[in-house]
Amino acid sequence: MAEMAKNRIVSRIPGFDGLSPVDLGKISKMAILRSFRKGEAIFEEGQEATGFYVVVKGRVKIFKMSPEGKEAILHICKPGDHFGQVAVYSGKRFPASAETLATSEILFLPREKFLQLLTSEPSLALDMLSVLSARLRELTAQVESLALKEVPGRLAGYLLYLSEKQGGIERVTLGSSKSQLAGILGTTPETLSRILTDLASRGFLRNGRREIIIQDLQAVERLAEMGRLKS
Repeated sequence: MAEMAKNRIVSRIPGFDGLSPVDLGKISKMAILRSFRKGEAIFEEGQEATGFYVVVKGRVKIFKMSPEGKEAILHICKPGDHFGQVAVYSGKRFPASAETLATSEILFLPREKFLQLLTSEPSLALDMLSVLSARLRELTAQVESLALKEVPGRLAGYLLYLSEKQGGIERVTLGSSKSQLAGILGTTPETLSRILTDLASRGFLRNGRREIIIQDLQAVERLAEMGRLKS
């Protein structure tokens, strides 16, 4: 890939945007663009973290597997999202696995070269810390939801989160299949389907194939806060 084109990609990535042309050039020079087929593993839990990744095109799921073989989706990464950074900074192994959900292009940034750049560019380190802090807040909310809320409350909270990310709109684009959404919420596709039907019958929402329309925002907000449906 031409360096100018790679510079444009890097400049649009959160945490890298706003950097000087010189710093963008340094990152572009070390970055390696890789292509993956749908369903291809990028790394597996326990694998040595030799670098971190940024989605340029496509989607990637970050997940863990239970001893019983049940998949729990921690995050679905879209273009511009970073993943794998925590293990890179700590010098440890990846705590989860990553797999593409579509044909994808991924930037790989080698650990040693990137850490050398961070030591010489404190402003970049602060930008990356901001990205990691946002991810930590998201994961904390997800763990809290899984531990304290029933599935309808988790779904309501997740829909409000997506709505906020998409500009506070009522027509929420999921960006993932219902099966993947079930994995994020820690439930089964069958249970999620029943809950969506129930909430639609109550007038809370209208269920589409790849989107959900929030019809009663106050009811959805109450459900997210309470964590369960009233009987």
